[in-house]
Amino acid sequence: MDSDDFPVQLEDIRLRRDLIEEGWTDRDIARQVRLGTLARVRYGAYVSASLVVHLDAVGRMRVRSRAVLKTTHPSSVLSHQASLAEWGEPLWGLPLDAVDLTRTDGRAGRREAGIVHHRANLPADDWTVRNGVPVVVPARAAIEVILTHRPEVGLVTACGVLSRGHATSGDLRSAAKAAQRWPNSLHARIVLARADHRLTSVAEARTWQLFHDRGIPRPEPQVKVHDEFGALLGIVDFLWRKAGVFLEFDGRLKYEQFRRPGETLEQYLMREKRREELICQVTGWVCIRITWADLENPVRTARRISQLLSGRTKPAA
Repeated sequence: MDSDDFPVQLEDIRLRRDLIEEGWTDRDIARQVRLGTLARVRYGAYVSASLVVHLDAVGRMRVRSRAVLKTTHPSSVLSHQASLAEWGEPLWGLPLDAVDLTRTDGRAGRREAGIVHHRANLPADDWTVRNGVPVVVPARAAIEVILTHRPEVGLVTACGVLSRGHATSGDLRSAAKAAQRWPNSLHARIVLARADHRLTSVAEARTWQLFHDRGIPRPEPQVKVHDEFGALLGIVDFLWRKAGVFLEFDGRLKYEQFRRPGETLEQYLMREKRREELICQVTGWVCIRITWADLENPVRTARRISQLLSGRTKPAA
C-alpha cells in the first residue's frame, strides 16, 4: 500500500450519522462549521478544518472521494480522474466536481449528486489500494478518461502515466483492448498512436497535440544536444532535425523545476538564454519559444511554426 502523506485518511471523515450517535446535534455541527473547526466536504460528511485548509482543488476532490467511499457500496473503487488523482497524475482538462466510482461486483450504483457511478467489468488485476483507498490501476484509469473526454485531454493523461512509469505502452494497449466494446473505443486507438513516454509535462503533451491537429511534421521530443567533445549542452523539448529548428516551452513549472538552489528567476532566465545561444552556436539551429498563451491560440501558433520550418534548410555540418 503506497502512501503520499495525504493529510486526510478515510478515518478522518466524520459522517453526520456518526456525530449524532456520539451526542452531537445538527445545531452543534452547524456551529462548529461556522466557527471553522469543522469543514463540510459533502452532504453529511465533515472533517477537521485544519486538515483541508491548505488543499488545492485536486486535494479537495480527494477528500470528497474519501467521503463518498464512507457511504457508498463496499465494492466501490475510485476510477477515472478520481483514481488518477491518487496516483499523482496531472488532471488537466478534467472536471473535479464529481467523484467517479466503479463497482467490483459489476452492478451499477444508485444515482447521487456529486457521484458518477460506472457499470463495467472490473477484474481483480484492474484495481488496487493506494493511499488507503481502492483505486483502478493507472492504465485503466487513463483509458477511462480517453474514452470520455476530448483527444487533447486523453493525450495529456496517457503521456502522464507513461512518463511517470505508472504504465507501459503495453499496459495501455491491453486496457484499451479490454474496453473495445465500450462507447468511443476508437478514441483509444487514435490517442495511443500519439502517446509518448518522452512527453513529460502537460505543456509538452498539449504541444504534441497541436502539431497533430495543425498538420505540423512530428519532431523528436526531448533531444540531448552535445558539443564536439561530447559534453551535454542541454535537452531541447522538440527538434525538427532536417530543418534545424528546435522548440522550447516557457512555463512557470519549468522555471520552478529547473532552478538551482538559491538561484533567482532572473539568474535562471539568463542561464537558460546562454544555454540556448550555445546550442544555436554549436549546431547552427534556430529556436522558437512558445508559452501557455500560444497554446490557447493554436492557429496563429501553428502558422508561426510552419513558416519557420518552411523557410529553413538543413544547416551545413
